[in-house]
Amino acid sequence: MMDIIYRDGRATAIEVLDRMVKPPSYSAVRATLRILEEKGHLRHETDGTRYVYLPIVTRERAQRSALDHLLTTFFNNSASGVVAALLDSPSSVSAQELEELKQMIDQARKEGR
Repeated sequence: MMDIIYRDGRATAIEVLDRMVKPPSYSAVRATLRILEEKGHLRHETDGTRYVYLPIVTRERAQRSALDHLLTTFFNNSASGVVAALLDSPSSVSAQELEELKQMIDQARKEGR
C-alpha cells in the first residue's frame, strides 16, 4: 500500500485497492491505511467524503524501519541471517546481484563498517 502511495504521491483507499495485484477487502485496506496513519507513516486530507492519503516519511526511512523490524523480529539482529535466507530463497539471487553484494561488502570493509 505504501508503495502505491509513494508512486502516486497521494491516493484514496479505493485507488489503493484498485492498484493492488491481489487486493484484500476494501475494509481491510481502509483499516491498514488507518494503522499506517496512526504509526506516523501517512496523513490524510479530506476531499468531500473521501480521505486522500499522503506519505509523511520518506521511502528510505520507511525501508529502514521495515528492515529494522524484520531484523529484530525474524533474524535476531543478524544481517548474515538475512543474507542466508535470501540466498536460500526460491527466487534466487542473480549472479549480478551477488557481484553487487560483494562490492558493497568490500566497500563497507574499506570504510571500517
